[in-house]
Amino acid sequence: MYNFEYMNKIDELLHKVYDINKVEIEKLARVFADNIKNDKVIHTFGTGHSHMIGIELFARAGGLGNVNALLDPDALTAFGAQRSGAVEKLPGLADIIFDNYVIEKGDVMIISSNSGRNALPIEMAMRCQKEGVYVIALTNLEQSKNTTSRHPSGKRLFECVDCVLDNAVPAGDALLDINGLLTGPGSSISSMFVLNTIVAEALKICDAEGIKAPVFQSQNVDGFDNDAIYNKYFGRVKHF
Repeated sequence: MYNFEYMNKIDELLHKVYDINKVEIEKLARVFADNIKNDKVIHTFGTGHSHMIGIELFARAGGLGNVNALLDPDALTAFGAQRSGAVEKLPGLADIIFDNYVIEKGDVMIISSNSGRNALPIEMAMRCQKEGVYVIALTNLEQSKNTTSRHPSGKRLFECVDCVLDNAVPAGDALLDINGLLTGPGSSISSMFVLNTIVAEALKICDAEGIKAPVFQSQNVDGFDNDAIYNKYFGRVKHF
């Protein structure tokens, strides 16, 4: 009979990631609410599988309309997993990607990187801070602290940002050990959970303060129209 060990591990992980990040969740809920209030944009960036965490927030039912996902094809797995793995180690690419988007002072940038050691996410964080963008790292803090940077500065992602969220997964992103075979990844699930928690808390703040938040509703449920949100952010959200 199955004991669904993975499900139990995920349940433990979600409680752990919430407990570890409670202070940051409360802080960032205020940051997100102010971002909405001030008509700014929340950007997301990640390479490889980490980009999926940003996609979770982007143009989705129940999600914020002022989210802009940086979806540069060279940084994704669309043109090859090994290729994107090599690209994320290259210095100099972050500026090229940054300059292809409308990213303004006072915006927020969420950068997802499980290891936090590669040049591309690190340099994206550095460029954002230079431009006056509030930068959030979503990373495996324990693993990152115990690894060496692949960036010439020697810094890791968590050392180049304004706020750090810890996805709380074990090193190597595996929740299960099946006779020496490590499996059961958890970082995407815990990362999406903590970000959606922040969004929900931010929306509660907006509601309490009378701030109208741009929230997409499902296009498959009659009675809702998202066109006003698309029109509002047209030109600032590239992939609308």
